Amino acid sequence: MTATTGGSAAATEFLTVPFDEVLTRYEPVMGLEVHVELSTATKMFCGCAQSFGAEPNTRTCPVCLGLPGALPVVNATAVESAIRIGLALNCQIAQWCRFARKNYFYPDMPKNFQTSQYDEPIAFNGYMDVEIPAEDGEGVETFRIEIERAHMEEDTGKSTHVGGATGRIHGADYSVVDYNRAGIPLIEIVTKPITGAGSRAPEVAKAYVSALRDLMKALDVSDVRMEQGSMRCDANVSLMPIGAEVFGTRTETKNVNSLRSVERAVRYEITRHAAILDAGDKIVQETRHWHEDTGITTSGRPKSDADDYRYFPEPDLVPVAPSREDVERLRATLPENPAVRRRRLQGDWGFTDLEMRDVVNAGAVDVIEETVAAGASPAAARKWWSGDLARRANAQGVAVTELGVTPAHIAELDALVSGGRLNDSMARQVVEGVVAGEGTPTEVADARGLELVQDDGALQAAVDKVIEGNAGVVEKIRGGKVQAVGALIGQVMKEMRGQADAARARELILSTLGVEG
Repeated sequence: MTATTGGSAAATEFLTVPFDEVLTRYEPVMGLEVHVELSTATKMFCGCAQSFGAEPNTRTCPVCLGLPGALPVVNATAVESAIRIGLALNCQIAQWCRFARKNYFYPDMPKNFQTSQYDEPIAFNGYMDVEIPAEDGEGVETFRIEIERAHMEEDTGKSTHVGGATGRIHGADYSVVDYNRAGIPLIEIVTKPITGAGSRAPEVAKAYVSALRDLMKALDVSDVRMEQGSMRCDANVSLMPIGAEVFGTRTETKNVNSLRSVERAVRYEITRHAAILDAGDKIVQETRHWHEDTGITTSGRPKSDADDYRYFPEPDLVPVAPSREDVERLRATLPENPAVRRRRLQGDWGFTDLEMRDVVNAGAVDVIEETVAAGASPAAARKWWSGDLARRANAQGVAVTELGVTPAHIAELDALVSGGRLNDSMARQVVEGVVAGEGTPTEVADARGLELVQDDGALQAAVDKVIEGNAGVVEKIRGGKVQAVGALIGQVMKEMRGQADAARARELILSTLGVEG
């Protein structure tokens, strides 16, 4: 058992057990609740526009502030988005459902209740298959996540606690509340208990949230920007002794807002629970806060059960009763499943599993598809979008599609390289110019004077000079170490100021030396 750093708490609060050791005695059980903010033009029950980053409290009205006499009206687009999400998750769609009031006091809930759905969600009993790399490193394994429900509700406002060291209310000098977010449409997607993942539980959690994010993007119902809170995960974790049939007491780590953090938070809670149980103590059913900087969770508040929220039907809203015709109409709008699409594209492009994984990790599937459609080879599209451009994007902290380079640019660049005008070194300079806003690849190449020297006479002269000045390397090549030719190619390229075709330079060097390539 090892100790991790943390503030004052119970003796076992920040103790952990090595992850592999936990799995010899306990089975992890997870439940994941993912909140997705819908990208509708207006809020869930009023006409206020929703826009991230607006001046505080400028997107409010009597309805979303819960003022007396203000009556809500359901956002029809949000209902259609909820149905499409349910269908994409293989759920049954309710023929009749209604909203309920979930009562609890929070400063960022101006009505002192949240309009949500309780026992009658719009979608229920579904599943999602997620893929994780096979343990042997070859191919993938599929893990089925059972979906209990997907229901409609509204988001809360946002409290900011000023002063103090943690950003939490405890220790803060004062707090301010922004109600712009209050009332924004949310879909909460709740899994059934996830068992059987064993040592791969944290990985499965991350893969599920990632697959869900991809699905929401494909459905075009949300921008799913986790860093902005438009998609966030509450991760429930418990442990039960191996062979037991009753789940342990769970904790709920709230509002985890990155894929990496989902995996880390689940792993940490598994090791923390084990330390508490091993010490003979009981798990407290509570919410917990995830700390990205330290990699630990800390106690939030005791976790309420459903009865504590005093749910009752919302009297100001009529039930939602989608017709079967409307459901089938919406089913016809569903896009190709992202996982199925990736497998199809991988086959079309001829990528290995590792190559496709790099493309997915770079967020470049869509842009590579567009680049290939614009005329580039799949290999060239992958090389640029998941290589040089992905590194530039990471360095700048932006998405690869935000660099100012388009699929048409990369297709044009590929044509310049395959047509013999540019080599790889020149192409990188051209990309640098396009990113800097100097124009299209051809315009950048023209302005910078980038073009391969096609004159074999000039190239041969450079080859002769390099051979004459490198007797030792020449001797190695003639002695059978043909790979040493790379050193001479580099010097030829230097002589030609980078404007030579490396492959042609290699041919001329070997033919001049009378060596078979």
